[in-house]
Amino acid sequence: AQPSAPSRGAAPGSSHGYIKVKDIGQGSYGKATLVLDHEGKLYVMKTIDMSAMDKKQRRDAINEVRVLSCLKHPYIVSYRESFSENNMLAIVMDYADGGDLYQRISQTRKARQSFKEQQILRWFTEGALALKYMHDKHVLHRDLKSQNLFLTSSDRLRVGDFGISKVLESTAAFARTAIGTPYYLSPEICQEKPY
Repeated sequence: AQPSAPSRGAAPGSSHGYIKVKDIGQGSYGKATLVLDHEGKLYVMKTIDMSAMDKKQRRDAINEVRVLSCLKHPYIVSYRESFSENNMLAIVMDYADGGDLYQRISQTRKARQSFKEQQILRWFTEGALALKYMHDKHVLHRDLKSQNLFLTSSDRLRVGDFGISKVLESTAAFARTAIGTPYYLSPEICQEKPY
């Protein structure tokens, strides 16, 4: 059944029981909004305007939902649900209330402080465990960077933003596409080799 259209000016998701708290980010594919559910729990709702998308862009948006929904790991941002409404795709996921690693590094540098070695090792381990899990599921993130590594209030790392991830058919398959943030491209892609 098609969801009923929200009233004019209503935030996407309002007909699904979500209340907009504030906008928290804008990316090339969509907007991230902090929302409350009917129980008062905070989530992030990523809304993607599909009205001006071509077929490939629509497939990429749907792919993010497919990838997120199959990944269940303590160090990966958890998917809650998705729905479409007024040509907008909404993806609801857990909120990592500690910001992202890029923000944390910037704040620490600005305060002329440094991270404890133990903290760095823990984040590294959490990220590596998440990547191992994804690769075991034949999923490549393809845009892994500090802005896509989210932190909880207890400083646990969560890998997120799977908008351009790729699901490989088998472990023998390799991705060769240069996609993602240019400063974070792997050396293999720069050399036009599979990664």
